[in-house]
Amino acid sequence: MKNKILSLAILASSLFSMTGCLDIEPVSSTTDENMWQNEGQFTSFVYGVHSRLRDNTFNLFILGELRADIYSIENNGWSGESNDAQIYSANLLTKERTGLSNFAGLYSNINQINLFIEKAKNSDVVTQNDKNYYLGQMYGLRAFYYFHLLRSWGDVVWNDQPSMGFEVGKLEKAASPATEIMQHIKDDINLSEQSYGEDYSFREGRAFWSKAATLMLKAEVYLWASQQMNGGTGDATTAKNALTEIQTKIDRSKLDLLSNYSEVFDYGHKGNNEIIFTIHNKQNETNLFGGKWRDNMVPQQIILNSYYDMETGANFRLNMNGTIHYPLDINIYNQYDNNDIRKKATLKAVYEASAPHDYKGCFAYKYQGTTPSGASERLMADDYPIYRYADLLLMLAEAKSLLSEDPTNEINLIRARAYGNKYDDATIGYPNLAGDNDGIKEVLLRERFKEFMFEGKRWYDLRRFGNDYVYKYTTADKNLPGRLLWPIDSNTMTDNPALNQTKDY
Repeated sequence: MKNKILSLAILASSLFSMTGCLDIEPVSSTTDENMWQNEGQFTSFVYGVHSRLRDNTFNLFILGELRADIYSIENNGWSGESNDAQIYSANLLTKERTGLSNFAGLYSNINQINLFIEKAKNSDVVTQNDKNYYLGQMYGLRAFYYFHLLRSWGDVVWNDQPSMGFEVGKLEKAASPATEIMQHIKDDINLSEQSYGEDYSFREGRAFWSKAATLMLKAEVYLWASQQMNGGTGDATTAKNALTEIQTKIDRSKLDLLSNYSEVFDYGHKGNNEIIFTIHNKQNETNLFGGKWRDNMVPQQIILNSYYDMETGANFRLNMNGTIHYPLDINIYNQYDNNDIRKKATLKAVYEASAPHDYKGCFAYKYQGTTPSGASERLMADDYPIYRYADLLLMLAEAKSLLSEDPTNEINLIRARAYGNKYDDATIGYPNLAGDNDGIKEVLLRERFKEFMFEGKRWYDLRRFGNDYVYKYTTADKNLPGRLLWPIDSNTMTDNPALNQTKDY
């Protein structure tokens, strides 16, 4: 990790809005005498912390989705590219093939947060109002990172003290039990809430952490604890209260479902009223997942040209010009009802060029990028939502179901938007749609599958709802339950001998 001393000129130039770029790295040395001298430097550091989150988003996507039933476990067919997702989708992870190393790089970001918290708490150059808001962001983001670590590795090293050049692999420190990590996460969420106080604003835009983001995280954490860590109805109640607090405290004119599902992700509607927290990108500045969306999720134009687009009645002309190294399961396209608007807004079907145009597969179409005038290809500079109002509604439905309350209203708000003018409560509304008698967990998992595909949630959803659902829908081996977590790479194990390898690896 770099030790970077930022000049005042660089610091001044970094005081940009989130409509601009986010390319500054926060200072990592606790002895940097040039930092922490004025409020602008603290603000710059906050921006840098968010920039580092954006740099890690692809790893968070991998942790939260790629091991689930969205991706193909076979070699890629129609696009002809290699299947680099197979290690995840076929659950082939081993201690030699860990997929991600050094805990996905999250600890270096946690250390930056620890540094800021230490400096901010002891500073008198920041107004108390700004200090509270910044600390609300930092405690919330630290809990967010640790929640990813908890769900992915279980027992992990807890560290809340800043260290120069800190990397968990170079700190000889044993992991704390998952139960202790969960308590630390809950404590950080509480500190975040206390720091924000009654400030429920999106004062820096929706690409910056806010109290609403903390409350969404709180709901997700307590739902996990309720179902996976014996939290029961007490934690489910806490989750429900966090979600209803958002609904109560933030005016619906500022936070609600958009009527058009596609517009939620559209390049021209960034920061819309459905978004609670998002990762921001922008044309000619940053691309989705640092360009890895194009590298792995959309097809080469030369290959796509030889296939048929049923919607236009002609061969494709989408100028995506990427590669598909993470091919999708061929069957997911037909898991959507044809009247469900989310189907064509999320996936693009590919057909043989010659009649009768047999279906060959599909690719991700939720993030369509932008094509500026004169550009030869699409720029994949879409924002990547972490939390949005649809998630609030479906988590609220989940909390209600755990409390034996009626989740109908929340489910049907989602379905009414998904079906538009084809929505009919008597046939599509819960509990009247085909499959609604399968049980509320199956209903919610299906709804979340369709609503949040490519938003890094599916694997985590299956894990939260219970191991039986993981084994039912994925290739995970029920005889090796420890492998629902991730292995630790050998370099990290060597550098930190106090760590133990994940069970069953």
